Amino acid sequence: MKLSKALSFLFGTALLISSSAVAGETNKSTVQLEDKVVIEGKSLPTGRYTVEWSGSGPTVQVTILRNKEAVATFSAHLTEQPNANPQGAYSTQTAADGSRALTAIYPGGKRFALQLEQTQASQQSSAHAAN
Repeated sequence: MKLSKALSFLFGTALLISSSAVAGETNKSTVQLEDKVVIEGKSLPTGRYTVEWSGSGPTVQVTILRNKEAVATFSAHLTEQPNANPQGAYSTQTAADGSRALTAIYPGGKRFALQLEQTQASQQSSAHAAN
């Protein structure tokens, strides 16, 4: 009887450890903004940001953090890339007023992009690699 309880305890512990390891995995990356960008009407200054996303696609919820504080949250589409992104990067579109709207984030080491919806089709696009 003691052996049965001990085995049940060990099995339960192993199950908890494995499930907490899976639950502890977060989808996150970092990106260095070299330009002041606008996301969902919010202006973000240059600097290093953490990007976290949840969901399994094609639409995910993205949160951008600076110093562990959420500064922007938005929906994005996961778009598959032919190769893994060598480093974190992003792309922008320039509006008529000269501001740069964030259009996509390319997490380093991942084979996908977090694509924001386009609000103005006539904007000029540019891409930026980040370290």
